[in-house]
Amino acid sequence: MHYDVFNGDADGICSLVQLRLSNPKNSKLITGVKRDISLLKKISPVKQDSVTVLDISMKKNYQEVVDFLKLGVEIFYADHHQSGDLLAHENFRLHINESSNICTSLIINKYLSGKYQEWAIVGAYGDGMDKSARIIANKADLAKDDRNQLRLLGECINYNSYGTSEIDLLYHPSVLYKLLKRNYNPFDFISNEADVYNKLLDSYCSDISKAKAISPEIEDDNVSIVTLPDEPWSRRVIGVYANLLMHGDKNRAHALMILNKNRSYLVGVRAPYNNKGGADLLCSMVVVAEEALLELTIYQNKIKIISLRNLKNNLAPIKLFLSSDIKLI
Repeated sequence: MHYDVFNGDADGICSLVQLRLSNPKNSKLITGVKRDISLLKKISPVKQDSVTVLDISMKKNYQEVVDFLKLGVEIFYADHHQSGDLLAHENFRLHINESSNICTSLIINKYLSGKYQEWAIVGAYGDGMDKSARIIANKADLAKDDRNQLRLLGECINYNSYGTSEIDLLYHPSVLYKLLKRNYNPFDFISNEADVYNKLLDSYCSDISKAKAISPEIEDDNVSIVTLPDEPWSRRVIGVYANLLMHGDKNRAHALMILNKNRSYLVGVRAPYNNKGGADLLCSMVVVAEEALLELTIYQNKIKIISLRNLKNNLAPIKLFLSSDIKLI
């Protein structure tokens, strides 16, 4: 059996679309909401099985990779998140690039020598990698209207991946993947699957409008913090709206927060576009729970833990690590 394990966002889906258009396989699809990244725990391959893993942190799935390789499972792994210790094994093909200007769709695009570059552009736009997407679009000599279509499709696919559970999504990522893969390029999908695309687009535009109507709770030259209500539309829009804010004000760090019913916070963080880096490390270290937030500070260009403090449903600790005194790097 072959397993295709992939992040349910635009980058993960478009990475797999490229691979399976190039090399079709009868596989079992394993995916979920964007934040569900410990996906290898959901499978139990045996010797002679093979696994493709796309756009999920190897650091979060490291033990499963080790265990699968011991069983004789062949693994193809492509990703741009934190990898942890890299492995060398005859059954392990690894394509990792942790650069802040790369995503998995672009890694697969390079692996396939640009064969399905329009899908790579969609994935890059969806992942907020506008500059990288434009570079490929320039090489492909795409018209402005075509670029805009690919950007909007990427944002819609990414929008569909956000939620605390699959109930929040318009389409399960595996269903959306199958609909996309039926089409050789994204323009065919927009034309051939008009009902699906228009449902995504209409809902996306509606939810973005709701988010834009909410004023930041904290805003200065260095940071903007917006609190959204605990609603399905907020959970769907939190990631794509954070990307829009990042591109709209490239010198600010941005945080979007949703106060959950259990009094914890769901937080989306974006480092300043003109000073990328540090956000992934910060998010891997920050724990926002019912009564505590892990506070961080920047000292000599390194993130250090300084204390645990009582949260008590206020924004002060969040402001501390995103304020003008303590910046994302």
